[in-house]
Amino acid sequence: KVNHRLLLDGIFEACGVPIEMFRSICSAVDKLDKLTWEEVRSEMVNEKNLDGDIADKIGEYVRQSGKVELVEKLMEDQNLLGKSKTAKEGLEAMKLFLRYIDLYDLTEYVSFDLSLARGLDYYTGVIYEAVLLGDEKGEAVGSIAGGGRYDNLVGMFDPKHKNVPCVGVSIGVERIFSVLEAKLASDHQKIRTTEVQVYVASAQKNLTEERMKLCKEFWDAGIKAEQPYKKNPKLLVQLQHCEDMGIPWAIILGESEIQRGVVKLRNVTSRQEIEIARNAIAQELKNRLEST
Repeated sequence: KVNHRLLLDGIFEACGVPIEMFRSICSAVDKLDKLTWEEVRSEMVNEKNLDGDIADKIGEYVRQSGKVELVEKLMEDQNLLGKSKTAKEGLEAMKLFLRYIDLYDLTEYVSFDLSLARGLDYYTGVIYEAVLLGDEKGEAVGSIAGGGRYDNLVGMFDPKHKNVPCVGVSIGVERIFSVLEAKLASDHQKIRTTEVQVYVASAQKNLTEERMKLCKEFWDAGIKAEQPYKKNPKLLVQLQHCEDMGIPWAIILGESEIQRGVVKLRNVTSRQEIEIARNAIAQELKNRLEST
């Protein structure tokens, strides 16, 4: 969703909002993605003491959304442009922005939404929010990122108040992770918090150096390997760690396997185990990883 702060201010100006109330009314409009227009209007009139007729005029604008056709429609609105040069500037900027979006063939992903306000004071130009839409398994999630252009903020910290145009974005990391977790859970997949591809486990004591040698071989082959950091961990604890972390493969080393020149390769999901020659395990594992 995109909008322009100058256009929003121009709409307030044309509708008769006192300039000192622009930001407070803007914060009310910003709630339209969560509240109905009736609730937002009630806040404007009853809590912010805005005239009801002015609120109704605002409502006629901020409930509209579309593409470049909406920009063209507003460009013909003499009530808006006749009362606000700011609105004209905002519309011209939005027309150019949407033209560039069309050149990149991204029009289908962008909505010009007059209800988008971004409540912070420092925005001066284009404002935007990234909205995660639902799929056939669920409803739309809502905004996961937002930001805009701010020309005056950085200059506040410069001794000469130099104008430094900027754009920025904030990302809702927690919301994104919660969506990913829910999707994995619905697909009955475990949530992986590690990229480890194989875990080198030992079945007996005093095999730390053998584990280290095998890890080194895997690393040299470009395989992401890990081993337990305790000297003599219990085998069941190691295998449970693989299941909990979603590590797909485990190598089991024991004294018998070392003497025979083999290792056990365990599929963590199916719990099936096969013996592979010690000198061939890196290539065998690499082949299996590439085939999945």
